[in-house]
Amino acid sequence: MAVLVGRQRVHVRKGDTVEVIGGKHRGKRGKVLNVNLKDAKLIIEGVNLVKRHTRPTQKLPQGGIVEKEGSVYAARVMLVCPKCGKAARVAHGYLADGTKVRVCKNCGEQIEK
Repeated sequence: MAVLVGRQRVHVRKGDTVEVIGGKHRGKRGKVLNVNLKDAKLIIEGVNLVKRHTRPTQKLPQGGIVEKEGSVYAARVMLVCPKCGKAARVAHGYLADGTKVRVCKNCGEQIEK
């Protein structure tokens, strides 16, 4: 078994809109809430909902079953281009001042920085 040490490279960032391209949630879109670089996993809003049985606490006095988002592997999602609205691969380009930006492979537009 291979042991991964350090961070993984992930092609999406917190706040991006992504589409799931594999697994039982294929086709669903949502906003990235959290990126775990150690495991290359994402928490996506409204995708992979799991039920968590919680004990009563001061914060949640009634306890019960809470639905929350589970993690999804980063390789199972594609970034949705805000300009063309399609799931797209991401290229990297440079602006005139030398800053690196992400570019949509479908329409060629810069993805907001």
